[in-house]
Amino acid sequence: MIYKFLPVLLVFFSSFSVNEKKPTEPKKLIAAATETTFEMKAEKIYSNLQSNNLSMPKMESFTKALQGFYALKAKGTIKKDILTIVDFTLSSNTKRMWIIDMATNTVLYNSLVAHGRNTGEEFAKDFSNANSSYKSSLGFYATGEVYQGKHGFSLRLDGLEKGINDNARSRAVVIHGADYVAEDFIKAHGRLGRSQGCPALPVGITKEVINIIKDKSCLFIYHPSTNYKTATKLIS
Repeated sequence: MIYKFLPVLLVFFSSFSVNEKKPTEPKKLIAAATETTFEMKAEKIYSNLQSNNLSMPKMESFTKALQGFYALKAKGTIKKDILTIVDFTLSSNTKRMWIIDMATNTVLYNSLVAHGRNTGEEFAKDFSNANSSYKSSLGFYATGEVYQGKHGFSLRLDGLEKGINDNARSRAVVIHGADYVAEDFIKAHGRLGRSQGCPALPVGITKEVINIIKDKSCLFIYHPSTNYKTATKLIS
């Protein structure tokens, strides 16, 4: 007679079995593995950078920058093997911009760079994509063409992050030189001077820097307050 009730008993006892965790979705496993692999690759590239006795960017900003650089390079959005990193977690009184030749793994420049007047005092804190905000915009850019403007030799920028910096060209967010980006200004005012949203550079190096990074190289302005869509495309 027990065989008659066997199916019912099996269902009953199975209700007391330990619930097993659902296996992680294959896509998530692949993404996690890919991200780990990329971080290892970034660490290797970072450790092999030739600093030219210049300071090095933080590993966190470098890894994000490298992700976006490869994604944009693969897409054809950028053409040059030049990566410019601006780290807005750092004080404006420090040299927080790096220009790296990725073909030779060489740090070419480490420089002061300004942020927007409404972005913060010594530290960059508030960012915007809006016209007349006088704030800096974060994320990935493709460098554009050079021109002569009110600040002299200047470089146009195209923001590649929708809703984050894609109004850069219409806002006239460009790279230019400025007298307030100087050690003497820091000594006199306790902080670097500020722009209307442009990543302004010391006058003495502006022309040579622009000539290196112009015409479709990658610029990345970093702050951890924002998720960068361009960087995540490589591992999504």
